[in-house]
Amino acid sequence: MKDKKVVFMGTPEFSVPVLEMLIKETNVIMVVTQPDALVGRKQELKYSPVKEVAVENNIEVYQPIKIRKEFEYILSKNPDIIITCAYGQIIPTELLETPKYKAINVHASLLPKLRGGAPLHRAIINGYTKTGITIMFMAPGMDDGDIITQKEIEIKETGNVGIIHDKLSILGRDLLLETLPSIFDGTNTRIKQKDEEVTFAYNIKREEEKIDFNNSSLEVNNQIRGLYPFPTAYATLNDEVIKICEAHLGTSTNGTPGEIINVYEDGIGVKCGDKEIIITRLKPSGKREMSSRDYINGKKKESLMGEKLC
Repeated sequence: MKDKKVVFMGTPEFSVPVLEMLIKETNVIMVVTQPDALVGRKQELKYSPVKEVAVENNIEVYQPIKIRKEFEYILSKNPDIIITCAYGQIIPTELLETPKYKAINVHASLLPKLRGGAPLHRAIINGYTKTGITIMFMAPGMDDGDIITQKEIEIKETGNVGIIHDKLSILGRDLLLETLPSIFDGTNTRIKQKDEEVTFAYNIKREEEKIDFNNSSLEVNNQIRGLYPFPTAYATLNDEVIKICEAHLGTSTNGTPGEIINVYEDGIGVKCGDKEIIITRLKPSGKREMSSRDYINGKKKESLMGEKLC
């Protein structure tokens, strides 16, 4: 496959294993990624993880602000194929149709389930027991192109978005490597997505990070798992923002939603709509992430009982 000219389009850490594989196995002639971003308190300009890999490998980097208006330069490179993975912008039809082998995408869900920008988070938040990777031909709509190959993994009860992210990133790399030969020799399958099975995974909004303890303990636990370690669910305790990192289901049904009803040796029991959830790791505002045991040791147990998280 070294004779195939590839333009790769991606941005976050999730995309890095895919790009590294393509550099090894094909001829990556250009990397397209989002513009550099200002990050941190000092607002320092930072490369995307994908750009860092491209620079390390002396590959040309192109960072259009709006790809829909700035795609002609990509076509001037005459790529054989365009491969995308978590790029972050809608790609114009001209880029999808012009290359010899068209444009394909590595998507982190089992399409047609969870089309959109946050499939990792939504799979866990929505209580899915499995997810996976789809290699697909790109189409003008959002993740609605024909499916080429898929592979699934189990979402375990202790799995969070960080764990699923790392597993799917590697699975995407491996499945793409397995799939590319069939695309280049024309033996690949093309399976149309079933409209009646479509669900969406829209990007997480800030208000969705706040825990509503009126929800069931299972829903709250799925929210915590589905947002950790990024961006992380939170609640407030006496006007202090507390990020909730890890928890598990409890059994107590006393109290009202949000009330701390039990303080265990290594966890804080908070009443949800049905029963308690036991918080085992958290991050108080302005402090490091810590175990609930350490947090409890810094407080009086009696002072926590009956307090309200909201």
